[in-house]
This record gives sequence, structure tokens and C-alpha cells, in this order.
Amino acid sequence: MEKETNRLVLFSGYAKLPTGITASEMYKVIGVIVLIDVLTGEIVEADCTLATQLARKHVSAALVGHSLKNGPDQALRTIDLVYQGSAKRAIITAIRIIYDKYRSYTEGTIPSVLD
Repeated sequence: MEKETNRLVLFSGYAKLPTGITASEMYKVIGVIVLIDVLTGEIVEADCTLATQLARKHVSAALVGHSLKNGPDQALRTIDLVYQGSAKRAIITAIRIIYDKYRSYTEGTIPSVLD
């Protein structure tokens, strides 16, 4: 069953990449973009601006299914375990930024959005 469109909200977080890696030569910052069901907090889709398709797919797959409703810790632990690339710290920072935006959004607007 497809989720209602007004329950799905796109959030993004950006963080500076370390110098000397391919992604930093291309972008300077990493973008992590997630589509969240704001009722459940579940990440239903994810993407990022890593340099290789494999890395983008792996990080995205690691994030999908996690809920931010009770904080970002579970998603952060998963990334810490399954991603051992040079951009790990930047990805984690971007996810924390996304969580802060998600929390602000749900604290301020979720009742009116879902009415």
C-alpha cells in the first residue's frame, strides 16, 4: 500500500567531506537525503552524494527502514558498522542534521500536516 503523500517529507543534511577522497574532489560536501514517513519516523527512501554507485546504494540501503522517531542512534550505529569509508564521519554528521530537522518539523507541524 502506498503511503499518503502528505505523510512523506524530504529532509537533507550536508557535511564537509575530508580532503583527499574522490567524493571531496567532486562535491566538497556530502549530501544525505531521506524521505521520511513523518507519522512513523521511518526512512522510506534514501540517497547520498558519494562518488561511487556502490557506496551510494549501500549507504541508502543501510538507512531505509530505520525510524528516527526515538532518535538517530540506531541508524548511526548501522552506518558505523556497515560503512568503513573515509566519508563516515561526514555521513554521520549529515544524519544528525537530518534528525534535528525532523525533530523540529514534527514538534512544530505534524498535527496540522496530518489533519
